[in-house]
Amino acid sequence: MNDADLPYGPRPVDPGQGGAEHWEMHHGGSLWVMGSHGWLMYRARVGIEWSMQFCADPAKVDRLRQEAAELVDAFPRTLPALAELGYDRAEELLRTPIKDADGVEAWTDSLFNACVPLSRGNHQGILPKVPGEHHYPWPVKGADFVRYDDFQLWVTLPDGTHGAVTPVDRRGSGDGHVRLAFAPEGSDASATIAEAQDRGLMAVLPANSPVALQAFSRQITPGRHTASGPLSADASRHGRRGSGSGSGSG
Repeated sequence: MNDADLPYGPRPVDPGQGGAEHWEMHHGGSLWVMGSHGWLMYRARVGIEWSMQFCADPAKVDRLRQEAAELVDAFPRTLPALAELGYDRAEELLRTPIKDADGVEAWTDSLFNACVPLSRGNHQGILPKVPGEHHYPWPVKGADFVRYDDFQLWVTLPDGTHGAVTPVDRRGSGDGHVRLAFAPEGSDASATIAEAQDRGLMAVLPANSPVALQAFSRQITPGRHTASGPLSADASRHGRRGSGSGSGSG
């Protein structure tokens, strides 16, 4: 599989291992199937972290097995391809109802749950370095894999904690407001998000706020006092190339 085909981008390089390539396999609900052009990975409705198996209801885990089997059956090349790779238990796992702790254990550590390939940072990282899936909510963390490279999703909030923001309009709109998408429990901003959600609103920060300026810092010219306005020349070229992924406004 080429790097361009990997679900989370180019394989990681670990400087501590002399540049060796190193994945960590996340128990995140990894549903691998063989498509017409190669391997694809879908995410299950939920993934079962290793320690969570000990509080997992077998009947509920069996629903995940049934859903995985239905997906794999839609890709008939999958089971023969897995057998060629030496993964002989795939069909048995998909066809055997999960009724007890042994069945839960087998599913938890199987290809269909425990093989989401992530770099160490994206797996276990903590801000201010890299936000990992074990510490930040997936609906927000997932944006790291689709956002534009020059939009800063994770920012330092005024109280010194780290949160996540998103644009409120498409790239190039000129709107520099940002929506506060995540703030850690107990931070000054967490109550703001909770109140906004209770009222069916978004928690939006102004374009001249330090947070908005952080988020769009690579899309605006240096020295600007607002994130609203035109994209910088570099950001305009970046957007036309379509490199990176996701959405910034600038």
